[in-house]
Amino acid sequence: MMNQLFKGSWLHLAFTLRGSVIPNVLPRVIFVGIFGLIITVLHTQGVPIFFPKLEILIPSILLGLLLVFRTNTGYERFWLGRQAWGAIIGICSHLARQIWVNVEEKEPQDRVNKVAAMYSIAAFAVATKQYLRREPINEELENLLIKSRLEKITLVSNPALEIALWIQDYLKEQCNQNRLNIHDFQSLQQLLNSVLDKFGLCICILMTPQPRAYTIHLRQLTLIYCFTLPMRLVGDFGWLTSPIIAIIAFTLFGIEEIALEIENPFGRDYNDIPLDNLCDVIINEVEGVMKLSPKSPKAS
Repeated sequence: MMNQLFKGSWLHLAFTLRGSVIPNVLPRVIFVGIFGLIITVLHTQGVPIFFPKLEILIPSILLGLLLVFRTNTGYERFWLGRQAWGAIIGICSHLARQIWVNVEEKEPQDRVNKVAAMYSIAAFAVATKQYLRREPINEELENLLIKSRLEKITLVSNPALEIALWIQDYLKEQCNQNRLNIHDFQSLQQLLNSVLDKFGLCICILMTPQPRAYTIHLRQLTLIYCFTLPMRLVGDFGWLTSPIIAIIAFTLFGIEEIALEIENPFGRDYNDIPLDNLCDVIINEVEGVMKLSPKSPKAS
């Protein structure tokens, strides 16, 4: 009973290691804590190592502001990526509904071509996910694309863009064959352009990391702060200096590690955007649309 109450509670989340940065920062925290212990031992042996005026070297508020800025820029990238994928889901769903409803079927082959176009929309989302993760084309696309197309996209550098071109060619062909009126074609073209804009935003996030000089400088300041702090505190806290330094280091290293982890939100880490689930949503949406009655040819 107690386990059930504890599970999912505030305390359970506070002590959960999965998804936290503790495993990544723990070695650094222990190292800084040991350094604080060495400073304490030297101080108890009479070594003149207590320098309270070192506080002016790196003001705490300055380091705090730098870390907050670092975290905010990382979270902004994460949120932009999540917004882009939210838009991709909505646009792909709308694009699928419009194609299924507005493209007429005059011959049996029209249904085959339409179904292929519908699955191409889902394939675009999956290919986008794999491109952002820098993963090769895998079995996820086998159920969404015919064999000839699957073989073709393995040879191109950007499979998602190639799939988008196939969808565009399909729409043009249906318009030229009077299976799709010009107004619906223009509307669908705008939807396709919109989803490509969101794809471009994701690429921009992926290809524009945090400036390296800023990251290096912040880490240098953090290390200087952590290694000078024991000399400022040892005279007041004595043997408590080491655990206090470890807690402060855990705070600083943890904030910086969180910013680093969410900087690229498209990976497979626990805190990244769940792209697999989002792609499943799009696939299910496309398959759900295809259960509706498609547009019948106009009576002559």
